[in-house]
Amino acid sequence: MVRGEMASNSIEIRPISGALGAEIHGVDVSQDLPDHTIADIRRAFLDHLVVFFHDQDINSKQFLAFARRFGTVIEYPFVKGLDEEPLIVPVVKLEHEKVNFGGIWHSDTTYLETPPMGTMLVAREVPPYGGDTLFANQYLAYEMLSDGMKKMLDGLYAISSSSKAEVSRTREDRIKSSPTEHSRKEYAVEHPVVRTHPETGRKGLYVNTAHTLRFKDMTEEESKPLLDYLHQHQVRPEFTCRFSWRPGSIAFWDNRCAQHNPVNDYHGPRDARRRPAALTIRA
Repeated sequence: MVRGEMASNSIEIRPISGALGAEIHGVDVSQDLPDHTIADIRRAFLDHLVVFFHDQDINSKQFLAFARRFGTVIEYPFVKGLDEEPLIVPVVKLEHEKVNFGGIWHSDTTYLETPPMGTMLVAREVPPYGGDTLFANQYLAYEMLSDGMKKMLDGLYAISSSSKAEVSRTREDRIKSSPTEHSRKEYAVEHPVVRTHPETGRKGLYVNTAHTLRFKDMTEEESKPLLDYLHQHQVRPEFTCRFSWRPGSIAFWDNRCAQHNPVNDYHGPRDARRRPAALTIRA
């Protein structure tokens, strides 16, 4: 869809950058939306990789019901969900904490055999400034590589692990306060370095600095130079967008072709607390 184009049900899609990301206006996602509206949202999701909604007055039950229109909501293995809706995970950073949950470039839970299709996040409480989230287009990251690099990567697999030190650190506070029986378990699995999207047919990079440990049949030391290059390349500014939250904002991103990074630039007093809630969706 082009900038400002109206979908068939009169929702409006407004791209926010040249690389990815679009705001969707004219829809109340707390309602039981008709199928054609859900289809328009999914089309925008596939076209723009991440879509955003503002000013949504939505409770946990309604949030879960909206997410289920796109697939099966699955459990996050490391942190307990809300008491009223266990599949919804609070991703809080409290005023005394220095490290934010997931504060590193990543695709969600690529250490699972079947990672989620997408993730949906709703903002309940946000700091007065800061706390934005960056997103990066992994189609563009792949397409901008040289032909020689593409040829080399196309046949490679990489090992994703849940226990890399940098990302483990971003979970520590939440595991301390809300552990699950799986919180200390390590998950590891292999995935292709270049993944073909099952719905769009486009190729994109599928490694990330949070979870990718090494290439299959290589050591971590052997893998590091090329992985370091790819991790820097895949989040170049021209591949990214930046989203500023406000209470009632929702982001819904395609985990198969987009990475994200919540910016940890807010600290201190109570009004610097950030309290969104997330759930992941399997197609």
